[in-house]
Amino acid sequence: MQIDKSQILEFLRSKGDNDKAAQAETELPDQVDTDQHAGLLSKLGIDPTGLLGKLPGGFGDKLGGLGL
Repeated sequence: MQIDKSQILEFLRSKGDNDKAAQAETELPDQVDTDQHAGLLSKLGIDPTGLLGKLPGGFGDKLGGLGL
């Protein structure tokens, strides 16, 4: 799944993890593929499947809106 880097940065900052947000800003591409970049996400302490459910306006919100 493709996630915009800005959403990941917002997620990290909302957790108060500014150091990892700064690291993500320099290491992640503008469009992050959760499969292709799983290693980078893991290095940042991000579980791609957990992230999808926590992004505002993201995949998790869409599933919730469908009652899934």
